[in-house]
Amino acid sequence: MLTHKMTIAGLQRHLPICPVNENLSIGAFVIFGDAELTVACARDLLKIVPEYDYLITAEAKGIPLAHEMARQREDDFYFVARKHPKLYMTSVFDVPVRSITTDADQHLYLDGMDAERMKGKKILLVDDVISTGESLNALAVLVEQAGGIIVGKACILAEGDAQERPDIVYLEKLPLFHPDGTVME
Repeated sequence: MLTHKMTIAGLQRHLPICPVNENLSIGAFVIFGDAELTVACARDLLKIVPEYDYLITAEAKGIPLAHEMARQREDDFYFVARKHPKLYMTSVFDVPVRSITTDADQHLYLDGMDAERMKGKKILLVDDVISTGESLNALAVLVEQAGGIIVGKACILAEGDAQERPDIVYLEKLPLFHPDGTVME
């Protein structure tokens, strides 16, 4: 398997290069299980994000990052927009989203009790990788519907056009790849 070597938050990793279609491949970045990387990325992101009351992420890959950021900052709570409503959720609302890494339309759901808690609060949107920005946009809609005030958007890696977005902060640039593993310019 082809890989792309990167240094992220001071740690070297080899990201598998995975095809999206016949013309495009991406570097697969997964922090699940990589405790050392999750801790380092949370530490470095907390140095560059604006002041916030709560952070929110989308299920699932952003959860370890959001949890570690909250733990390091000694936050008592953070929000997770779920991919499916759960039995314990009340007054649920949702927004559609299509991610580059998922070949289907999805929804993100927010519990009404979470929405009430975030109302009028400064909210930081957090994700592992921002590429098309669809997941981030869906999170923003949920926060706005809940009455939260978006104060920033942060991720570990900005991929492709996301690297030029002035509205996000990130740790490293993740290039897009040709099917043969060479970097797209």
